[in-house]
Amino acid sequence: MKISNPVLPGFNADPSMIRVGDTYYIANSTFDWWPGVRLHESKDMVHWNLLPSPLNRISQLDMKGNPSGGGVWAPDLSYADGRFWLVYSNVKIVNGAFKDCANYLVTAEDIHGPWSEPIRINGVGFDASLFHDDDGRKYLVQQTWDFREYHHAFNGITLTEFDTATMQLKPETARTIWQGTDVKLVEGPHLYKIDGWYYLFAAEGGTQYEHQESVARSRTLDADSFEGDPHNPFISNFDTPDTYLQKQGHGALVETPGGEWYYASLCGRPWRHDTESSHGVRGWCTLGRETSIQKVEWDEDGWPYVVGGHAGERYVEAPHDAIVTDAPTGHSQHDEFESDVLDPNWNTLRVPFTDAMGHVGGGALTLRGQGSLSNLFELSLIGRRWQAFDFDAETKVTFNPDNYMQMAGLVNFYNHICWSWAFVTWCEDCGRRVIEVAQNDFDGYTSFLKDKAIAIPDDVESVWLRTKVRTKTYTYEYSFDGEAWHEIPVTLDAAVLSDDYVASHYGGFFTGAFVCLAAVDLAGYGKEAVFDYFDYRETEAE
Repeated sequence: MKISNPVLPGFNADPSMIRVGDTYYIANSTFDWWPGVRLHESKDMVHWNLLPSPLNRISQLDMKGNPSGGGVWAPDLSYADGRFWLVYSNVKIVNGAFKDCANYLVTAEDIHGPWSEPIRINGVGFDASLFHDDDGRKYLVQQTWDFREYHHAFNGITLTEFDTATMQLKPETARTIWQGTDVKLVEGPHLYKIDGWYYLFAAEGGTQYEHQESVARSRTLDADSFEGDPHNPFISNFDTPDTYLQKQGHGALVETPGGEWYYASLCGRPWRHDTESSHGVRGWCTLGRETSIQKVEWDEDGWPYVVGGHAGERYVEAPHDAIVTDAPTGHSQHDEFESDVLDPNWNTLRVPFTDAMGHVGGGALTLRGQGSLSNLFELSLIGRRWQAFDFDAETKVTFNPDNYMQMAGLVNFYNHICWSWAFVTWCEDCGRRVIEVAQNDFDGYTSFLKDKAIAIPDDVESVWLRTKVRTKTYTYEYSFDGEAWHEIPVTLDAAVLSDDYVASHYGGFFTGAFVCLAAVDLAGYGKEAVFDYFDYRETEAE
């Protein structure tokens, strides 16, 4: 078998991979999307199944009002003492000098849960991981954030002993064990003990095209005792602009039962406009940061290296002892909303789906209009990841607005400042319902149709809406009977929904594009929209 990268396409960043028995698990960042932490499992590293998210209660994760790109950064999954341990953050600030990061710990005997209530452990820095030493002692390893303007913000990797009797850290034991290389921005640490050496894997260079993973090692856990691998970077695409995978770095190491080694890393797959150079702009990652897996071997001096070179490979040999795993092929989704619980592919922003947003079941999703799509507190929106460069997504909506402040429809969304949608609303000038297309581009809001908004006949009860995403651009269509479709004459640049575009003006550029259903009622009357179904269909296999 071959591992085809990325193994987890679409927004699945900062992988923490472990093995328990014959099963591999990956935990990924979710940032401000709910529920918190995305989990997958596999027995062959090729085929992966989505598991229930461990953070599914507000008592575990309160993100109301969090900025876009805040929330859960780089969770760490580990297994020791007969249970799973999960360390995660809740970051409250993404721009400026501060991060206001709180780190928490939950545990479970079964990966499916239930997961415990959280223990708040510290706020020293983000990307915290828990290391279980072979002598029974445990340590928190983390990036250290320095807000002082006369210091570098990434202030090395801090290690602090964790007391299992009190389930708290011992702050007096905290010490910096590695400052990183001259590339700087050292973060995402994971610590392993192999053949008497402590190996520290850490990301550097930021999470864009300069991203890399570096390795250091030490015989002890003393302060400043780690020395860097003379062959660093361990993995990077900074100097390989033409390779299929880009941005590889932040990730985790795992050993198979048969003694092979693999490394799960975040990665990106940029596309470019025809006028752009791959050695200049590099491109736009609308699918966000995804997860790749590379084969690892060790040199005669005991340093790890990526098979095929530090650029990694698109296709990688699967473990020799892999157990073939049954998993869905592709990521297409059709939802008739029969269940009274949302399909696990759906996500909400910051808070769980509640009665304030609406209800689901019996063949319909009802969304109750709340704030605008830029609202960080009250938002009636459900979304699923873009997981292919080319797909169609459609829905049927029944909505009877009374004024222009009431809107409902189909959304393509990156964050609160970059999104677009085709929606049903009310036109007071023509006295009827209409279809409009609008885009929010760094908070510059544009209505494209205006006085040419598409009038909905009075005898039409429901409207069908569709979006066609074709890598570089996307469009919207409508139908009044579900059979005859009409393209709306607005073509939008997909780059606006990419990490790379958002990063040019905003600090929380860590997620990826979503296609969503939403209802807005700025008048405050909670006008409801009823969605009969949702269909997401990939049109090309990557």
